[in-house]
Amino acid sequence: MSTILALALLLGTSPAAAGNGDFESRVHAAKMAEAAATGPAYQKTMWGQIEGSTAAAYKGCLAVSKNDKSPFTLVLDVDGHGKPQHIAVQPATPVANCMAAHFAGLTLPAPPATPAPYPLEIDFSVAP
Repeated sequence: MSTILALALLLGTSPAAAGNGDFESRVHAAKMAEAAATGPAYQKTMWGQIEGSTAAAYKGCLAVSKNDKSPFTLVLDVDGHGKPQHIAVQPATPVANCMAAHFAGLTLPAPPATPAPYPLEIDFSVAP
């Protein structure tokens, strides 16, 4: 594994960027992409497109799970056509799994060219 990580670092990408990393490294890669020069504009465009449907899906997932508002994190990769791939959630609660299914059915805006695939991370939590 350390050889793969070393090789990835030499090549300027990480296993997380390729969808092969562990959950925490994928979250880190997504946060780095969001902080990059193209990140804020992509986030704005993406949320402008999916905010309403995602809010409705979250409410529906909460209703089905008896209103379990436990926080969770969703991470995914977006291919060049905007298709979510390698969707994972932690912790894998019923609401988190429901939201993973929602994202699997979305088509997002085409992401910036790099990194490819483009990592996204979304923290779901409801303030009391």
